[in-house]
Amino acid sequence: MPPLVTPLIQLEDVHFGYGERPVLEGVTLNIPKGKVTALMGASGGGKTTVLRLIGGQYRANSGRVWFDQTDIGACNREALYQARRRMGMLFQFGALFTDMSVFDNVAFPLREHTALPPGMVRDIVLMKLQAVGLRGARDLMPSQISGGMARRVALARAMVLDPELMMYDEPFAGLDPISLGTAARLIRQLNDTLGLTSIVVSHDLEETFHIADQVVILANGRIAAQGTPEQVRASSDPLVQQFVTAAPDGPVRFHYPATDAREDFGLTHSGGPQP
Repeated sequence: MPPLVTPLIQLEDVHFGYGERPVLEGVTLNIPKGKVTALMGASGGGKTTVLRLIGGQYRANSGRVWFDQTDIGACNREALYQARRRMGMLFQFGALFTDMSVFDNVAFPLREHTALPPGMVRDIVLMKLQAVGLRGARDLMPSQISGGMARRVALARAMVLDPELMMYDEPFAGLDPISLGTAARLIRQLNDTLGLTSIVVSHDLEETFHIADQVVILANGRIAAQGTPEQVRASSDPLVQQFVTAAPDGPVRFHYPATDAREDFGLTHSGGPQP
């Protein structure tokens, strides 16, 4: 699928693996500016790895990762940190500092990366909390709020520096239906209102397809499908169909490749125990 608009992120023939286990094999991908792109696929397919490559936590074994025409893999530490200040990251389950209040959690990036006076920090934090509906919870501790509220606090913290790119790693995991719907609407609304570019890694098919402009299915180290939610649903690829219909049988197997089970259980091929 051609880019909808100018890409903010570009992956060019990216190869990456953990030791001898390949994860990405020749992935080429454009993330268009101002849009919500969903990265989906079976567990272990490389979705979170893509986010880490964009953020510079990992370097590709080969190929290039571009962020707004900056080669992330070629950046020195100063250039990488400068690029990261333009990115926001919502981690799985929020990753709030448990010994800090809601207010201090959101204020943390401002205090670390800017020299703004306390009054301005306060105003910015309250505005971000207002955007996620939690201005009234500013004095509470993470232990005093629900999981869905914690995820919204983490979202306020992730966008407190006004990033151009927001990355969401499983933002709907563990949420009840009400909190899940609220989080999905927030991602879409904030993207459109603030002019962000968003990448959502998720296994929740219905909510993610509802808010995404572009869906990318990763499988076996490559892109299995890419397009609008409607185009991906209509794909005739058996692997994509297994994923979108949640079919138990198909190209994605339940068992990880292994030796003959009889060998592990000490049985001969004839069924009797080995001496």
